[in-house]
Amino acid sequence: MTATRLLHLDVEVTRGDTVESRHRVHAAVVGPDDQLLATARDSGLVTMWRSCAKMFQVLPLLTSGGFDKLSWGEEELALACASHGGEPEHLAVATRMLASIGLEEGDLACGPHEPLSTRGARLARESGHPIGRLHNNCSGKHSAMLARAVTMGWPTRGYERADHQVQRACLGEVSSWTGVPVDDMPIAVDGCGVTVMALPLERMALAYARWGRAAIAGDEQPARTLHAMRAHPHLVGGTDRFDTVMIGETNGRVITKVGAEGVHSIAIPDLGIGAAIKVEDGALRAQHVAVVALLQKFGVLPAELGGKLAEFGSKPIRNTRGETVGVVRAVEEGSDA
Repeated sequence: MTATRLLHLDVEVTRGDTVESRHRVHAAVVGPDDQLLATARDSGLVTMWRSCAKMFQVLPLLTSGGFDKLSWGEEELALACASHGGEPEHLAVATRMLASIGLEEGDLACGPHEPLSTRGARLARESGHPIGRLHNNCSGKHSAMLARAVTMGWPTRGYERADHQVQRACLGEVSSWTGVPVDDMPIAVDGCGVTVMALPLERMALAYARWGRAAIAGDEQPARTLHAMRAHPHLVGGTDRFDTVMIGETNGRVITKVGAEGVHSIAIPDLGIGAAIKVEDGALRAQHVAVVALLQKFGVLPAELGGKLAEFGSKPIRNTRGETVGVVRAVEEGSDA
């Protein structure tokens, strides 16, 4: 057994030559034999998985046959896994999903919020229409959960609650991939109103490693979700959104999935590797930088980034005049943290 590698993934914010702020980052990396390959700080840290769980929450709909009964395709599946930017393409797929099960926007338990992508927010403002529940980045997940209830003949009311059959099935699915018994998962309510579970980072990484390996091995349902996300990266996130950029610029070699409050999960399916990070203070500005740094340390991304990924590996700090006055970057190995 090889020794577990110790990583340094903390992120610092400079202004001029002075370090102004620092974000502590915890992480776990699991390899193809389910062994812990690397850690940063506390790899056993228990935190909410948030939207990183979406690929597993849709699996009960696939395995039950309900997804195919509705004649849904890869676009619907990609959106079910997405934290989308509220752009017209996202709204169109979510609307189609709801219409196919005889429901509408008002049946979604998620509340409305400003689109997460700059393009989505701009187009929403220009449309003159109020922001609705379809703009919620989780509307695809919620539509798929409603579909699970409809195709099983379960009540749609309360589908988001922990005691509903839909959520019990989702929790059971997460348990089977992570190896954490449902009774050992702290349960709470996510930002979109649906049930969310807490897990150790190591178990999150384990689930992503197993999911990627299963997909490559031809396990039907994981393979379908992986193929849908690779084929439709724009639906997974949106214009200039990190997960979309990562999937697109690596040609699907790397699948990343954002979660709120500094949580991110990563799969490198061809290598059978899974990873999970948590920015301790929940800062989004450090989250993408830490993910990029982790992938660079494993040689999955080059040290010198090109294209849009370069914008996420090192983020400029600009003042109100548009001048670059600092940077958000990964802390150098060996730096005092």
